[in-house]
Amino acid sequence: MVVKDIFSTVTRRYDFLNHLLSMRRDVAWRRFTVRKMHFFQTFRFLDVASGTADLAIMAAKRFPNIDVVGVDFVREMLDAGQTKIDKKRLFSRIKLFHGDAVHLPFKDNTFDVAGIAFGIRNIPDRMSALSEMLRVIVPGGQIMILEMTFSRKSIFRKLYHTYLNRMLPHLAKRFTMNAGAYYYLADSIMNFPSPDEFSRILESVGFEQIKEYRLTLGITYLHTALKPIRQ
Repeated sequence: MVVKDIFSTVTRRYDFLNHLLSMRRDVAWRRFTVRKMHFFQTFRFLDVASGTADLAIMAAKRFPNIDVVGVDFVREMLDAGQTKIDKKRLFSRIKLFHGDAVHLPFKDNTFDVAGIAFGIRNIPDRMSALSEMLRVIVPGGQIMILEMTFSRKSIFRKLYHTYLNRMLPHLAKRFTMNAGAYYYLADSIMNFPSPDEFSRILESVGFEQIKEYRLTLGITYLHTALKPIRQ
């Protein structure tokens, strides 16, 4: 409930602040993620923790032959996402649903690709969410996890720590009434598993062919993996 309350109060400025605080690198990171997607059977993409639907929209625009479903448990975020989808006239190809990542309302083997951008760290029961994503993709299907992490490099670590804990909340205060959301953001990034640790989590859930892509000096990683063809 804490996470839901936080994100429901920053919706109006959410996209603007994401672009500002990442210096628009978040757009490049999503674009890189979409380029790694492969559709081959159902031609359907599931965007988990879709938020304001940026990843869903980007995927739909790059792959005009796919249908996209977005799921999020914050209605205010979905409302903002729907507005963007309507403006881009993608409403016939992108459908948004209010739901929980740990109980996805879809049948087994429904999607070629399931992705989540900057959302897995906000899900307390990550194992269940990842297991659900495994369940709903087809054998041989992809999972794409795009997430910020805290650099363990000694020189960059101090600079990044200062940015997350001082500069980021200070900037956020200028544009939102709930700057506390960005203190939460800093804490969630700093406590997220290292890339190698997260790869081991994916393996323990049942994924294979796990790959790590280091982006922008390692402040963000894209993990990709496949559902085994034989289980």
